[in-house]
Amino acid sequence: MPVAFITGAAGFVGSHVAETLLGNGWDLRAIRRSPGGIESPGVEWFTGDLRNPAQVKEAMSGARAVFHVAADYRLWAKDPREIYENNVTGTINVMEAARAARVERVVYTSSVGALGLTPDGTPADENTPVCLGDMVGHYKRSKFLAEKEVEKFVRDGLPVVFVHPSTPVGPGDHKPTPTGKILVDFLNRKMPAYLDTGLNIVDVRDVSEGHRLAFEKGTVGEKYILGNRNLTLAQIFSMLEKISGVKAPTVKLPYGPILWLARFFRLVSLVTRRPPLVPYEGVKMAAKRMYFDSSKAVRELGLPQTPVDTALSDAVAWFGKNGYVKRR
Repeated sequence: MPVAFITGAAGFVGSHVAETLLGNGWDLRAIRRSPGGIESPGVEWFTGDLRNPAQVKEAMSGARAVFHVAADYRLWAKDPREIYENNVTGTINVMEAARAARVERVVYTSSVGALGLTPDGTPADENTPVCLGDMVGHYKRSKFLAEKEVEKFVRDGLPVVFVHPSTPVGPGDHKPTPTGKILVDFLNRKMPAYLDTGLNIVDVRDVSEGHRLAFEKGTVGEKYILGNRNLTLAQIFSMLEKISGVKAPTVKLPYGPILWLARFFRLVSLVTRRPPLVPYEGVKMAAKRMYFDSSKAVRELGLPQTPVDTALSDAVAWFGKNGYVKRR
C-alpha cells in the first residue's frame, strides 16, 4: 500500500483527511505532540513537534506523499509568537523534510484567510489580489507568511499543490475550532445577537475529499479553494434554528461599538492573560463578508458539494451527542 505522511491528523480537518486516505488504500505515518486522534491499524503515530526538524524527518521517512494539514488556528494566544512558530516555522520544516525525502507530491493546507477579498464583497477566487497588509490578526498573517514560504519551495522544484478550505463544519470538531464554537454557543443559547457578516460554509468531509483529489488531479503550484456556499451569519443562524429548534437571534449589532468593546477586552486580556470575552480579531474579520468562489476546485478536481444544511445538521447532532450542548 502507498504511504503518506500527514500532519494534523489529531485535529478536526486532519482527522477527516486521514480517514479519507485510509478509506482509499493509504497507510499513514502521522505526527502528534500528545495522544489523540484516530486509532487504526493503518496509522503509525510518532510523538513529535513540527518545530523540531529531526522529528519531522523521522516521521516522514518512507512516505510517498505529504499532506500538511496541521495549523495553529487561534484568534487569541498568550504569546502570539507560538502561532508563527507553529504555522510558519513548522511549515518550513515539513517542506524541507519533503524535499529531502523526494516525495512524489505535497498537498499543503493553507486557508482562505490567506487569500484576498474583493472590495465590493463579491466572491473572491484564487487570483484575487492580496498582500500582507490585508491580513487581520496573527492567524491570518501566519498563514499568509507560511504560504509565501511554500511558494519558494515550489519555485525550487518541490511538487506542491495548495488547498484553501473556507469554513469547514461537520462532525468531529472536538476542541472546537473558532467556527465550531459559534455553533456550540448558538446551541447553548449564548448568541442573543449577531454581526452583519458572511462566510463560505463547506462540509468538512468534502474538504477531506478535496485533499485526496488535489493529490491525484491538482496541478503543481496551483491553488484550489475548497468551499461551497456563501451565507450571511443571519442565514446560518436561521438554518441552525430549523435544524435544532433553538431560536435564532434577531438583533443585529452595530459594528463600531462592538469593535470598541473588543478593543477593551483585548486590553483586559493583556493583564489577565486569559482569552477575551469578545475576540478583537474575530470582530475585525467580520467587517467584510468572507465570500469565495470554489468553482475552480469543482471544475478541475471534482470537489463534492454536499448541501450545507446536511453539514450543519451533522455538526449539531455530533455536538449534542458528545456533550457540548447543555440540557434544558
